[in-house]
Parts: sequence; structure tokens; C-alpha cells
Amino acid sequence: MSCPRIEVDLSKIRRNTQTLVERLGPRRIGVTGVTKAVCGHPAIAQAMLDGGAVGLADARISNVQRLRAAGMTGPITLIRSPMLSQADQVVQSCEESYNTEILVISALAAAAIRNGSVHGVVLMVEMGDLRDGISPENLPDIAMQVMQLAGVALKGIGANFACLSGLSPTALQMAAFCDLANEIESICGPILKIVSGGNSATLPWALGERATGRVNDLRLGEAILLGVEPVSGDQIGGMHTDAFTLVAEVIETDAKPPPSPIALIDPTTERLRIVTTSAASARMILAMGHQDTDIPGLSMPVGSTLIGATSDHLVIGSPRTLPKVGSEVRFQMNYSALMHAMAAPDIKVELMGNSSTRPTRHTQGKVGHFARV
Repeated sequence: MSCPRIEVDLSKIRRNTQTLVERLGPRRIGVTGVTKAVCGHPAIAQAMLDGGAVGLADARISNVQRLRAAGMTGPITLIRSPMLSQADQVVQSCEESYNTEILVISALAAAAIRNGSVHGVVLMVEMGDLRDGISPENLPDIAMQVMQLAGVALKGIGANFACLSGLSPTALQMAAFCDLANEIESICGPILKIVSGGNSATLPWALGERATGRVNDLRLGEAILLGVEPVSGDQIGGMHTDAFTLVAEVIETDAKPPPSPIALIDPTTERLRIVTTSAASARMILAMGHQDTDIPGLSMPVGSTLIGATSDHLVIGSPRTLPKVGSEVRFQMNYSALMHAMAAPDIKVELMGNSSTRPTRHTQGKVGHFARV
């Protein structure tokens, strides 16, 4: 098989999605599958839908176009505020988009009119992450301006947590966010179909003992793909953490001394030379490096330690018998490592566990009464 490669167990992604759908369902919260970490891979997106996700979301229009080219017709939302230069592409490929700038929304409205359609707008609110979002005090005014534009329809509001700040939302923040939904509807009428309360970092709150109020959607990527809660990194009970495996090939094995000191052997000429030591460590070198993935985000095989990496070499130490040249070494990845590896041009993706009997074309997930995001 080709190396390096990512082995993807689609059955585990389906099961992770299904687990979250079943746990959030009684709270009337739908799951939107986020595909940005896997570059909009159609088979992985399909596994999310098969698991019960009510729609898909991505941050890049190129990924959305990849999904559309694969024949996926269900709802796809752009969750990064659209670039002004891509307004026409967004309208043509996405039912809805998350927005923070009225200038961009106006461009989307004009593009939708040209396209003979109505584009859904979800307003992103700044609730403390300090990345993207409209200030809560400005939200009513922006919402009214959207209501007055032909070509777009105000579909909902959304919040984001833990992406920049690294902090999970508090109960107080979530209550304030729900209050904003009520405030907007008191001004604009009962129009908000989507109240999206965040990403995988919101799960501890959503699955806690408190009432979830107006929130009816979560945008979940890391929790589905890796089975972990992003802030703590802890496994979510009952979830698979090994749906993705990165495989690299050994290209050299040896025993080399540790870094050697440089000694001055001739003070008169100031000649330098490397002084070797007797201690040596067993090492293997793999054909993979910083250009392929986020090396610190890899979990080393049991008994192995990371010595270092360059752009295209990964050096690992091991006290045990080293594998032969040409053999393979397997790694688990965190979210950053997965994201980089999926985008690396030289890493192939091998699909496993693809037992889906559903057609590729989806109009909705299993629980269509939830908000589609």
C-alpha cells in the first residue's frame, strides 16, 4: 500500500455521529457535521449523514464545491464568514452561510438575486471567544438590516467557543446567548429557525444537567471525527478515538550516538572537530515530516519516543527491536495533525468500514425536524 496514508474507518465515524445524535436528540438539539478538518471528503461527509447529522458545514467554499461535485444535494452551510470576492460561489453552492459583516451580506443578497434564489443568513455573535462575531449590542440593528434586504433571509444566530480563547462556554454565556435569540424575535418576529450554540467544545454544557434553552443545533467536527472533547482532550464516553490512523514507512534504522559536543583540538589554529561518544540509541527514520502533518500532534507508538523531525523526515527512538526498512509504523492524531495530514498532497486516504447502503444524494439527515445548518 502507498505511504504515507490515512486509514479512515467510516463505520466509527458513523457510530460517533449516531451516538451524539442520540444523546442530543432528547434535548431537541440537532447535529451538523463539520467537514473542514477532512477537506470536505465526500465519503466522510456521507458517514456523518448516515449517522444522523441533519446537514453539513465547512469553512471553505472549495470544500463545499468538492461535496457538490460528488453529488451531495443536501443542506451545506459555509461557517466561516464568506469572502466578499466569493459571494456568487457561496450563493451557488450553499443554502446558508454564517456572517458578521453587512457589506458581505449585501453582496450575497445581490448574488442571490442574480442567481434567482434566496440565500439564508445566520448571524454569528461574539460571546467571548474573541474571534469572529457581531457584538451583542449591535446584533438587533444588523438583524433589522438583513430583514430589509431582498435576496437573503435571516435564518438564525450562532455562537462560537474555544477556537481562539481555548475556553469552554459557561452556563451564564449560554443563557445570555439564548436571551439574544429571544430579543431578536421580539424585534423581528418568530423567524429564527437556527440557534446554533457552538462547536464540539459546547458538548459538556449541552449534555449537562441544565436546560439548553433556545439552542437547537451544534456544529460538530472534532467530537465526531476523533471522539474527544476539544478543550480537555478527553475521550467522550462511548466514542471511538481511532477512526483515523496515519501510516508511515520506515526508510532507515540504525543506532547513532546522541548529539556530540564540538571540541577545540588545536588552540593555535582554532581547529574544531566533533567528539563522538560511546552511548548510542536505537532509532528509525520514517518518510514523513513537518510538510505532511503537525508532528507534535502525533501519538507515538507504545515504547517509542519522538527524537525530532524535519520537513520530510521523522526520527523516532525505541528501546525495543526496530522494525525493518520498508515496514510501517502507525500513529493516532489530534485534531491539528489530522487537519494537516488530510490537506497534505502526498498523503493518500484509504477508506474502510464503508457498509453504507444509503445513496450518496441526501436531502436531509435522519431527524429532519431539527434545524438544518
